[in-house]
Amino acid sequence: MSGAAAEPWSTVRGLVDWLDAENGGGPQETAMRLMKLGEEAGEAMAAYIGLIGQNPRKGRTHEREDVADELCDVIVTAMVALHSFADDPAGHFAGKLRRIAERADAARGSSSP
Repeated sequence: MSGAAAEPWSTVRGLVDWLDAENGGGPQETAMRLMKLGEEAGEAMAAYIGLIGQNPRKGRTHEREDVADELCDVIVTAMVALHSFADDPAGHFAGKLRRIAERADAARGSSSP
């Protein structure tokens, strides 16, 4: 990978290195990183609830940008967690994304008249 496409993974690798230095590794840290992913997903959902004003007591408390920011937190947290399960997280993600796109292409092809 090179250029702009490699940059997010390089940045995430730095975050993983920092977390490893601060928190160590092992099953406990892996579990914590997965739990953090759940927490971030909850924050994205809460931001959306605030965007649409679903809670009548609070009303509208968030903007679209807030939801987008929370979704970015989910993505980064998942990228960090992926390092615990893949020797080449960027390659693994690229392969998975390709397989998802192939399935979507096949589904679109099967629904054509």
